[in-house]
Amino acid sequence: MTEVFKNEVDKGLQEDNKTLPSKYFYDKIGDALFVEIMNLPEYYLTRCELDIFQNKTQELIESFSVSTDSYFELIELGAGDGTKTKELLRSLGAQNYNFDYFPIDISSNALSLLEKDLKSELPNLSVQIQEGDYFKVLASLKESKKPKIVLFLGSNIGNMSDDMAAEFIYNLGSNLQAGDKLLLGVDLIKARHVVLPAYNDSRGITEKFNLNLLDRINNELGGNFNLNQFKHQPEYDEREGVAKSFIVSTVNQSVEINATGKTYNFTEGEKIHTEISRKYNDALIEKIIEKTDFNLETKILDSKAYFADYILRRD
Repeated sequence: MTEVFKNEVDKGLQEDNKTLPSKYFYDKIGDALFVEIMNLPEYYLTRCELDIFQNKTQELIESFSVSTDSYFELIELGAGDGTKTKELLRSLGAQNYNFDYFPIDISSNALSLLEKDLKSELPNLSVQIQEGDYFKVLASLKESKKPKIVLFLGSNIGNMSDDMAAEFIYNLGSNLQAGDKLLLGVDLIKARHVVLPAYNDSRGITEKFNLNLLDRINNELGGNFNLNQFKHQPEYDEREGVAKSFIVSTVNQSVEINATGKTYNFTEGEKIHTEISRKYNDALIEKIIEKTDFNLETKILDSKAYFADYILRRD
């Protein structure tokens, strides 16, 4: 992990337009900060998808096309703290559906917390936590040949370019069988005044979350980033429907990282691109899945029509 982290940081900071991968936001501190972000008044995404899981639970279950007398595997990619999924798990359990829940995450900390919570809140639920890369875990689960429903929530697909998203969904399909389902949660294109505050909250938690990536480089790779000389800067293009996050150097400065043995120079105002958060509409989703093995079956909206859970069927 440290070697891959080091190499990706080194590669990103040597580019003309510097980048750092957003997946490295999520260490123990980052996990906790993101839970805070999800509860912020400005961060509508979690509340909107939770609205679907709380108030349209039966519609979700019916879209899965499963019966209580047959077994299936419920797999969640990037399970996090499971706030939304617990609503679905409770309802499936109450209706005596026969399934195992497989939460997959790269964060061992997030998985251990989730497992502890589920044992307490849903003691009869069969949980099999899976730490690691989504596709490696899915490849191993494919061997069972059991029907599968895959959850990819929270508009996490939006952290990818459209081409990357299409490739991701194509690769998902190669690890599933005909008839399996994918529940894809996405944030819909909206006005700037709604979207931008979700990535620039008044309490500064999102800034802490982003700058924690530099702190992680300092702690794990021996960097000497001065966090007081960098700031978080979000941008949103309403026409394109893409929010972007940057870490910006506020002065001319140099940063050393012991693990790479290199010095990285920054000019005042220079940006490090960390993340995109793509927003969607039906046409974009159809375009992304057109060369995959999935077809769009159902679209379920929250009460504000800010967020959609698309149900895709593997052909």
